[in-house]
Amino acid sequence: MQNGEKIPLSKVKHSIVEAMIGNGILKKQILGRSKALVYLTDRNKLVAYLNNHLGIESLENYVEGLKREDLSRGEAIDISSNSKVKSIRTFKGFLVNCFQPVECKLIGTLLTIQPQEGTFTFIYDFENFFPSVDITIVGIENPSNFRHIQKQRKLFSDIRPLFVSRYPQNKDLVKWLQSIPNNYLHFGDFDFAGLNIYFNEYKKHLKGKATFFLPPNIEQLLSSKGNRDNYNKQSILFDKNEVKEENILKLLKLIEKYKKGLEQEIFAK
Repeated sequence: MQNGEKIPLSKVKHSIVEAMIGNGILKKQILGRSKALVYLTDRNKLVAYLNNHLGIESLENYVEGLKREDLSRGEAIDISSNSKVKSIRTFKGFLVNCFQPVECKLIGTLLTIQPQEGTFTFIYDFENFFPSVDITIVGIENPSNFRHIQKQRKLFSDIRPLFVSRYPQNKDLVKWLQSIPNNYLHFGDFDFAGLNIYFNEYKKHLKGKATFFLPPNIEQLLSSKGNRDNYNKQSILFDKNEVKEENILKLLKLIEKYKKGLEQEIFAK
């Protein structure tokens, strides 16, 4: 409209547009019973209105700012006097934990992760977070298991693990896992729901880098500690015909054999 173009009112229906029409900044041209066009009468009036009423000094900067995914709240205030002009994520990242020191690089600086018992480490700038290549990233579904990793130490004695939590749920963790060369091991519930999470949230994005953890005594645990309700109430939400991992094929047979599912909290007691 700043270039003299007339736009159908139906394409710009908004309370702000109506307000500008009411204030004479925009004019409405009626075309028949159901069609109307809106156009700008004076560019200088528009600039003054946007500045005085909406805090927008430059419409061009405002539009470009809305397109940016990395727009900060400070920059939002700068372009519109309103930090909430666009939904901006200020809290990103994920939790990590370990039971032995893990060497990493964070923003180019060496970092040893070794949380005090009862605390976790939160990684915010995950785009610049790189564990040593010999570290296996172990994803844990349940917060209780993530909290009590010391009790599950024997399960992972053959690898150097860095544990990551599925909560808070967002896309940051998978995005990070895709960007690093480290292998991913999924430690979740041993039932259909746990397998659904693995396939639909991790395996489909990580492909061959991801494997499903299966403890050596899974049959004994499933038969004696398994829950029949988990089997009766859960459904498979992935294509069994595409499953190639031996651990999962074994687990599926055991679940069908005992008609039970096993929750991973059994290892955090």
